[in-house]
Amino acid sequence: MVAPLAAELGVDAFTANELEIVDGRLTGRLLGQIVDRAAKEHHLRRWATQFGVPMARTIGLGDGANDLDMLGAAGLGIAFCAKPVVVEAADAALSFPRLDALKLLWAEV
Repeated sequence: MVAPLAAELGVDAFTANELEIVDGRLTGRLLGQIVDRAAKEHHLRRWATQFGVPMARTIGLGDGANDLDMLGAAGLGIAFCAKPVVVEAADAALSFPRLDALKLLWAEV
């Protein structure tokens, strides 16, 4: 589901859980490695290295407790329409569903 959108948007790298589909129907199971709290931080660090971006210039964006490690590792951790525990831990918070607002926050980093 994510790959076509990433391609359309010109996203250079992404990770997502892969939903299992059997006979054209979702089974409720996942395939492959689960993208959990540790994986999110790992991928952020790996992409920063891959693209030659210092961690201080990265953005982590999340809404739940499984995003906290990534948000803490990022140069700018943003709680996006997030639960209170995430808002408290993040550097910044967006409480409305507009990703284009990231441009304004990134200009401050």
